[in-house]
Amino acid sequence: MATVTAQYGIRNRRKEPTMGKRIGFIGLGIMGRPMARNLIRAGYELVVRDLDEDAVGEVAAEGAETAASAAEVASVSDIIITMLLNSSIVSEVVLGAGGVLEGARQGSLLIDMSTIDPSVARRLAARGAEQGVAVLDAPVSGGEIGAQQGTLSIMAGGTATDFARAEPLFEVLGKTIVHVGQHGAGQQVKACNQVLVAITYAGVSEALVLGSKAGIDPALILDVLSGGLAANRIMEVKRRSLLEHDFTPGGPVNMHHKDLMIALEAGRETEVPLPLTSLVQQMFEILRANGHGGLDHSALLTVVESWANHRIGGREASS
Repeated sequence: MATVTAQYGIRNRRKEPTMGKRIGFIGLGIMGRPMARNLIRAGYELVVRDLDEDAVGEVAAEGAETAASAAEVASVSDIIITMLLNSSIVSEVVLGAGGVLEGARQGSLLIDMSTIDPSVARRLAARGAEQGVAVLDAPVSGGEIGAQQGTLSIMAGGTATDFARAEPLFEVLGKTIVHVGQHGAGQQVKACNQVLVAITYAGVSEALVLGSKAGIDPALILDVLSGGLAANRIMEVKRRSLLEHDFTPGGPVNMHHKDLMIALEAGRETEVPLPLTSLVQQMFEILRANGHGGLDHSALLTVVESWANHRIGGREASS
């Protein structure tokens, strides 16, 4: 397992978990639930919190303790992980009444693994510092499968000291672990990741519809393209989803749409034009406008199919 440090050197020595440390985990959604389970299985003591009582019950059945508020989680934890939907929810859970910083002890570490605006990540770090609470922004990539298998890519922003403290936890949750810079840098890199993933989905979708409407088996298209320069992880991981039109969410359209909005705002702030990102963001908007925001982001294929009046495999696209 390779870990890239703040100095960008790679090392393969796996750190031993700091046992006896209690970990708070807030946010047990599609990604958070398997991440929490992996920490429990690695031997960590977890205290969890989520508004979904069924999700809390599932994780508690595997050995986690539960808490009635984010403040309570923080008050009994050495390290607190948040894995939440968006910037506003993270801000409320961390900064609001009954939030993490209300209960956190001096010297504790907050690791936000949500995907949020970089400016919000920097604000959380500043507010934490005022109370003696260290903060890392450490968003992830890899989807539900990566969360289940503990193979996520983790991009962390914050100090090298705090990164080292979090590293044993990251090594349970991920495979590619990179300290990318100071506070907010993790979220900047995650925005880059989501831009590339979205554009790749669009490109794969166009290629499949182009070839299929010309009479070529979509499975053969993926076979050929996967062996050349066009190869990518989306064609590997989402092969069945694309060919069978099974858009059970691993990464929902709504979430990726939100992530691209963050990327476009980052582009505005840094004066970087993102025309392709803007186009794909509008394709996700089409899905949302038609009630498909809860589908997997591979459903982007259906937008291209609709434009071409063709469903891959040779049938006309449904309207």
